[in-house]
Amino acid sequence: MAQLKIATLADIEAIEQVPIEARVPAHNTYDLIRHGAAIRPEAPAVSFLLSGEAYAQPLQVTYRDLAANITRTANLFHDLGVGPTDVVSYLLPNLPQTHYTLWGGEAAGVVNPINPLLEPGTIRDICRAAGTRVLVALGEMPGADIWQRVCAIRKELPRLEAIVRVFGPSDEKDGILGFDEVLPRYNGERLDSGRTIAPGDRASMYHTGGTTGTPKLAPHTHFNEVAMAFMMQAACDLRTGEAILCGLPLFHVNAATVTGSFPFAIGAHVVLMSPRGYRDPSVLKHFYRIVEHYRAVSFSAVPTVLSVLLDTPLEGADISSLRYAICGAAPLSTELFTRFEAHSGMKILEGYGLTEGTCASSLNPLHGERRVGSIGLRLPYQQMRVLAADGAAWRPAAPNEVGAICIQGPNVFAGYLEETQNKTIWPQPGWLNTGDLGRQDEAGYFWLTGRTKELIIRGGHNIDPAMIEDPLYRRPEVQLAAAVGRPDAHAGEVPVAYVQLAPGATATAGDLLAYLQQTVGERAAIPKEVHVVEAIPLTPVGKIFKPALRWEAIRQVYAAELAALGSLAPQVDIAVTEHKTHGALATITVQAAPGADPGVLAARVREILARYTVRYELHVR
Repeated sequence: MAQLKIATLADIEAIEQVPIEARVPAHNTYDLIRHGAAIRPEAPAVSFLLSGEAYAQPLQVTYRDLAANITRTANLFHDLGVGPTDVVSYLLPNLPQTHYTLWGGEAAGVVNPINPLLEPGTIRDICRAAGTRVLVALGEMPGADIWQRVCAIRKELPRLEAIVRVFGPSDEKDGILGFDEVLPRYNGERLDSGRTIAPGDRASMYHTGGTTGTPKLAPHTHFNEVAMAFMMQAACDLRTGEAILCGLPLFHVNAATVTGSFPFAIGAHVVLMSPRGYRDPSVLKHFYRIVEHYRAVSFSAVPTVLSVLLDTPLEGADISSLRYAICGAAPLSTELFTRFEAHSGMKILEGYGLTEGTCASSLNPLHGERRVGSIGLRLPYQQMRVLAADGAAWRPAAPNEVGAICIQGPNVFAGYLEETQNKTIWPQPGWLNTGDLGRQDEAGYFWLTGRTKELIIRGGHNIDPAMIEDPLYRRPEVQLAAAVGRPDAHAGEVPVAYVQLAPGATATAGDLLAYLQQTVGERAAIPKEVHVVEAIPLTPVGKIFKPALRWEAIRQVYAAELAALGSLAPQVDIAVTEHKTHGALATITVQAAPGADPGVLAARVREILARYTVRYELHVR
C-alpha cells in the first residue's frame, strides 16, 4: 500500500472513500500479525533490552520466531482448555513473552492485561470480574514482587484452572507451568484449535479507570484492534524495517497498539526498552544513545517522559533519524512542546485517545499544521464530535462551543463488561461520551478544555486546572505541575497547586504563588496555596494521578481543622481514599485524652467539619 499522508481533514475524508474493510489485510489480530511477519520473516521484529546500559546487546526476535511463538502460546492456552470466550489474564513487565501472551491469548480466547503494580486485592477483583481461567505471571525475580501477588490471590479466583510462570520452573502438582520450559513443545505453524477468528469475536478486556482510580473492564473485538492498527498506520509515518521505541507498559492499549499491533502489521522493528520501560532510570539516561544505535524514527510517550528527556543531555548522540514522537494521556504545555522540539529537533504529534476507543481517536497531522495545545484532527474512519447538553437532550455544538467530546467508529467498544456501567455513556445512539470536555474549531481540530471530574468548582464557578498549570509550566524551574480543588468551608472548594521542581531548581512555594498571582488571568482561579513536593504521584503509564493530590488536599484541610480539638485529642490520624459512591472518603481516627468523653469528642468533630462536603467516617478511641 502506498504511504498515506494526512495534512488536512479533506485528506482524511479522501481516505475514507475506500471502506476500511477493504483497507486492512486481515480482520483479526492473529492474521494481521502473521501478514506483517510474512513481509520479511528473517528481519528483527523485537529487540529486547535488559536495561538502558545494555542497549547494544539486545535479545532479538525475528518475525519468523515472533509468529511461531505467538502460535505456540495460543496452542499452549488451547491445551489448557482455553476456548474463544475463555479469559487469559497476565501480570507481566515488558518482555518478548508478553507479546507472545498478548497475541497468543487473543488467538486462543480473550486476553486480559493487568497492571502488575496494582494491589493484590485489586488484581483479584479484576480477575474475578473477567472470569480468569489461565493466569500468566512473572516468576520470582529480584526487585519484582509479581509472583508474591499471584500467590496471595490465586486461591480466591474460583474459575482459575492454571498458572503459567514466565522465568520459572513448572510445578504441575500445584497447577503451575513454566512458560519457557513448555513452549517449545507446541506447534508453531498453525492453531491446533482449527479456530476461524471472526472480526466480531472478543479479543481483549483492558481494565481502565482514567483519573478516577476505579478499574472497569473494556472489551475490544478483533476488528476494533485491527481497525485501530490501520488508523495509526494511516496517520503515522512508519515503514517496513524502521525502528520504533517502546517504553510504555504492555498492559496498556497505547503500548499494545502503537508499539505492538501497528508496527507488527507492517513488518517494522520494535525496540522494547527494558522490562520497566520508561520507569527504568537507565533507559531515560541512555535514551538518545538507544535512538542512535537503532536509528529509531519514532516513539510514544506522555508529557512526564518528555519533561525528563528535556533535562537529559544529548552528549553528542546522533538522533537525526527521529521524525516524530506521539504524545498523549494528558495535555502538553506550549512551553514544554516548544522546548522539547528545540532540544531534539523532531516533531511532537499531540494526540488523544482512551481505552474505550481501543487506543487513539485524534492526532495532529504529521504532514500538516500542528496546532500546539490541540489534540489534532480525528483519525480516518473514526467520527468525533462535540455534543452540548440542553437540559436532558444533546445537540451538536457550534464551532468552538465547549461540550462533551464523543466518538463513534470501528475502534469504539460496545460498552463495559459490567452492564450497569453503561447507563450514561451513550448520549446519542452509537456515540460514546469520553468524559472529556472540549471544542472543535473551524478547521476540524479538537481542543480539550477539561475533564468533568477535574474541574475545580469554587462557589459555583468552574475553574479549568489548565489556567493554573499552563503558567507554571512556563517556569523553567517547574518539571511537573497539577492543580486540584481543596475543600473549603465557604466556597465548596478552592484551587491549590502542587509542583515538582526540575533537578537543581530552588524556587519556593512563595515564589511560585507570587508568580501565579501576576499571571493567572482570572482572580477566582488564583490558587490559595502552592505546595512544592518531592514527587508528584503518577500512574504506571506516567500520567499525573490527580486523585492522590485531591486526597492529600482533603487530609491537610481536615487535619488543620481538627487541630482545634487541642488537648481533648492528643492524636488524630486521617486517611483519605476513593469511595465508589461519594468520590472520596476520609477515615478519621481520634485518640481521646484520658477522661475525655468520647461522645462529646465526636460531637465536637462533627461541629468542626459541619460545613465540609467530603464524607468521613469517625472512630474515637
